[in-house]
Order: sequence, then structure tokens, then C-alpha cells
Amino acid sequence: MTQKPSVKTQANGTGQEQRPDPEVVPQAKRRTYSVAYKLRILEAADHCDQRGQIGVLLRQEGLYSSHLTTWRRQRATGQMSGLSSKRGPKKDEQVAEIAALRRENERLQAQLSQAELIITAQKKLAQALEQTLTRHEDKTT
Repeated sequence: MTQKPSVKTQANGTGQEQRPDPEVVPQAKRRTYSVAYKLRILEAADHCDQRGQIGVLLRQEGLYSSHLTTWRRQRATGQMSGLSSKRGPKKDEQVAEIAALRRENERLQAQLSQAELIITAQKKLAQALEQTLTRHEDKTT
């Protein structure tokens, strides 16, 4: 916020006093329009059939002809549905999918190594039981 200094002259014309101007200068703010508003304006502009009606519409709404041009181009390319999304860096779908597949691959590899350990333990147990059974059968016969 910037303030304009005002100069006050005393009655006798001597000495000047600096006081800040109490008026606050507003800062510019970017205008944003919803998709519904844009589509409504485009529809109204499409129904204008007489000369000068589009100009009247633009003046009433406080818009420029470049707005109509841009919005028509966006409507033609199907970008109007994407205008309601948040601004910011775009997430690449392939990168996200690759990351998800890598996580799933690591999880499955961990399960596989655990299963291999269990199978190895079962084999050793089976071999030990077989040896015990064969020794026990040899002693009883």
C-alpha cells in the first residue's frame, strides 16, 4: 500500500507539514471467471445476430473481445472442462503409474522372498521328518 504525501501550508505561508494521505491506493487483482460464467457469456454472444449487440454485451459485462476469442478457442478444443482445476504443476500420469508399479513390484518381490523362505523351511522339515521316520521304522522292524 502506498500513500501520497500531502503538503499543508499554514495560514501565514510559512512552514510546511508533511502528512500521509489517508486514501489507500488499491492494488490490481487479476479477474477470474468460472466455467459456467464463460459458457453463459459465449452462449449470449452466439445469440447476438444484430450489428453491435456483442459490443453491448461486452460493455455490460466489462469484458474485452479477446476474452471471447480465447474462450471460444478453449471451448472448441475442449479445454473448458479443465479450467475448473487448480493451478500449479501438472502431474504426469505416466510417472505416477510407473511409481505405483514399482511399489507393487517391490511388495510382490518381498512376498516372493518370504514364500521362498517358508518353502525352504518346509523342505528341511520334511527331510528331517523323513529321516526320523525311516530311522524309527528301521528300529521297530
